[in-house]
Amino acid sequence: MFKCKAAWNKLAPLARASSTLCRQAGKRAVFRHERTPQFVQPAHMSSGPSGGGGENTLYFVLVGATCLAGGAYVSILSCYSSTLWIIWIHQPVCLVYAPCVELEPVSEAVVEPSIAEPVQEEAPAPEPAAELVTEAPAPEAVPEPPVAEPCLAEPVVEEVTPEAPVLEAAPELVVASEAPAPETPASEAPAPEEPAPEEPAPEAAASQEPDSGPASAAASPAVEPTHAPYLLIGGGTASFAAARSIRARDPGARVLIVTEEDDLPYMRPPLSKELWFSDDPTVTETLCFKQWNGKERSIYFQPPSFYVSPTELESVENGGVAVLTGRKVMHMDVRGNKVKLSDGTEISYDKCLIATGGIPRNLQVIERAGDEVMKRTTLFRKIEDFKALEKVSRELKSITIIGGGFLGSELACALGRRSADLGLEVVQMFPEKGNMGKVLPEYLSNWTTDKVKKEGVKVLTEAVVKNVTYKEGKVEIKLKDGRVVKTDHVVAAVGLEPSVELAKSAGLEIDSDFGGFRVNAELQARSNIWVAGDAACFYDIKLGRRRVEHHDHAVVSGRLAGENMTGARKPYWHQSMFWSDLGPDVGYEAIGIVDSSLPTVGVFAKATAKDTPKAATEQSGTGIRSESETEAVAGSVAVGKAAPTPPPQQKEDYGKGVIFYLRDKVVVGIVLWNVFNRMPIARKIIKDGEEHADLNEVAKLFNIHEE
Repeated sequence: MFKCKAAWNKLAPLARASSTLCRQAGKRAVFRHERTPQFVQPAHMSSGPSGGGGENTLYFVLVGATCLAGGAYVSILSCYSSTLWIIWIHQPVCLVYAPCVELEPVSEAVVEPSIAEPVQEEAPAPEPAAELVTEAPAPEAVPEPPVAEPCLAEPVVEEVTPEAPVLEAAPELVVASEAPAPETPASEAPAPEEPAPEEPAPEAAASQEPDSGPASAAASPAVEPTHAPYLLIGGGTASFAAARSIRARDPGARVLIVTEEDDLPYMRPPLSKELWFSDDPTVTETLCFKQWNGKERSIYFQPPSFYVSPTELESVENGGVAVLTGRKVMHMDVRGNKVKLSDGTEISYDKCLIATGGIPRNLQVIERAGDEVMKRTTLFRKIEDFKALEKVSRELKSITIIGGGFLGSELACALGRRSADLGLEVVQMFPEKGNMGKVLPEYLSNWTTDKVKKEGVKVLTEAVVKNVTYKEGKVEIKLKDGRVVKTDHVVAAVGLEPSVELAKSAGLEIDSDFGGFRVNAELQARSNIWVAGDAACFYDIKLGRRRVEHHDHAVVSGRLAGENMTGARKPYWHQSMFWSDLGPDVGYEAIGIVDSSLPTVGVFAKATAKDTPKAATEQSGTGIRSESETEAVAGSVAVGKAAPTPPPQQKEDYGKGVIFYLRDKVVVGIVLWNVFNRMPIARKIIKDGEEHADLNEVAKLFNIHEE
C-alpha cells in the first residue's frame, strides 16, 4: 500500500497539471482569436506521409501497453480505485488536447522516433507513461507548427480509436499565421518552418517585374498607325483647315495628316511677305514675324503640343490630329481604301482628302541649262526655300527674279528693301508690260511697276528669256531682244503646277483646261475621296468651273471638305478672296475672276494714312487678312447711304479704289486697291450677278470717298 500511495503521489500531480494546461490553452486560444474556435474533424494519427499504415500499428502498441499497465495498477491498488479512475479520466483528456497545445517539455532530452525505424513495443514505466501523455512524437521533416486552432470537441474515453483525435494534427489543419513561436530552446526543438510565399497571380507577377525603363521602350519600337478613319494627304493650309473642321463636327475623330515636308502645317504667305521685313537676325530659325500692326506670331498654325503622336493616334482616348512628316503618298488603292507611302508603309482609311497643293514651275531653258545653273536657281515654295534665299541674299551680290506675278513682285519688293543695306543688286524681269500685268489693268500695272522701282529694284519689262548659261562664275541670261543679264542667283517665280501624281493610280479625273483633280460642287472626287486647295478644280455655282491658288481658297475649301467628310453635304458657294502686299504701304484684295484681258472699270479716290496694309492690320489685328473675314451671307450686308462723289482726281493718283471686271456686262471680279475689310460687299455684288448701269454708284458702297 505504501508503494501504491508513493506512485500516486508522483502520477497524480502530473495528470492534474496536464489537464489544467489543456483547459488553460483552450481558454487562451478563445481570447486570442476573439471568436469561438471551430470544431474540426477528427484527424487520423500519423507520423509519416499520408496514406501509410505503419504509424497505426505503432499507435495500437503504445495504447495497448498503456492499458495493460493501467490494469495492473488497478488490480494492485484496489484500495485506491477511485483515485485511479481520476487518473484514467485525465489521461485520455490529455490525449485529446495534446495536438492543439504546446506544453513545456518534462524532460530535457526528447528522442523523436524515425519513420523508417519504429519505436520498440515496450510497456512504459509509470514515469515514461506520463511523458507519453505530455510529449507527442512529431513526424520527420515536418516541424511542429507554432500553434493550431484549438480543438474543442468533447473527449470521449471509450472512443480511443485510430479515428479519434491524435497527438499530431494533419497538415491541412495547421493554422500558423497567428501563432507565436514555441517556447522551446533552439537546441532542443526543430526550427519552425517558414510558410511558403503565395504564388502571385499572372497579372500581379507581370506588375511586379522590374521596370526596364527606356531600354524597354527601345526594345519594342513604336508602331505607326496602319489605319486612319480620316486620312489627309498633304500638310498645307487646306489639310489643316479640314482637320479642324472634322474635329469640330466629330470631337472624337482620329485624323492623320501625311506630308512630304519635314514641318508641321504652316501658312505660306509670310514666306514672301512679313518674314523679309523682320529685324530679328534669327528669323530663319524662329520663323516668327511681326505683322504690320507690330504683333508677333509664328507661321505655324499650332505648336507641336496641339498634335498627338502618330504612334498614339489609334489609342488616344479622345482622338486627335497627328502629322506624319517626311513621307510621300506614292500610290492610292481606291478599291481597297489604302495608300502606300514612300517608305513602303501601307495605311488604310475610311475617308480621304487629297490636298497635295502644287509644284513650282520652272522655265525649260533653265532646266536644260545644266547642273551649275540649277544649283543657283530657287523655286520658291517651302520653308527651306525661304531659308536658302535669305542666306543667298546676305552672301551674294546679285539676285534676278524671273516673273512679274504675285510671288515675283512680292519677293522683288522684299529684297529691294534690304538691297541698300546689303549692297545687293535686285533685278526683276517678266514678259508683261508691268508688274502683275495679267491681273491688273495696264494703267494700274504700270503704276505698280513704278512703286516697285522705288523700292530699289531694277525692273525689266517685256523680257522673254531665250537662253541661260553658266560662265565665269555667273549665271548669264540672254533675252530674245538681245539684252543680257549676269547674276549670281536666279529665282524662278513663274506659276504653280497642281500636284496630280496620284490621279493615275487612283483613277481620278484631271481637268484638261485648268488642271487639278476634277471634283463636284461638294469637292468630292469619289464616294469617299475629297479634294481641296490648289489641286482642286471645282464647279463654282456662279462662275463655272475654276481652280484657285490662294490662301483663302485653301482655308475655305479645306473647311468645307472637312464638313462634307463628316456628312454635311454642302456645296461650295463661297467666293474666296486673295490679297497681296507690296510692302507696308501698298496692298490689295481681290475676289472672283480677275483677268486683265476682261473689260474693267476702275473708280479711285485719294488715299489717306489709314489706307495702307499696315493700317488695315492694326484695325483687324491680323496680317492674314482672310482670317479676319466675316462669313456673312449675301443678304446680310448693310449698304447704308453712300458718300457723295468728290471732284475727279488726277489720273496718276491711284491711292485707293475699286476695279470691276466684267463679263457680258456682269461683274465677275473685283479688286479693292488699298481698300480693306470690305470683302463681304464685293462678295454680295458677285453673287447677285446683276447688270449695273453706273458702276460709280456701286463703288460708293465701299465708302472709298471717306476721308
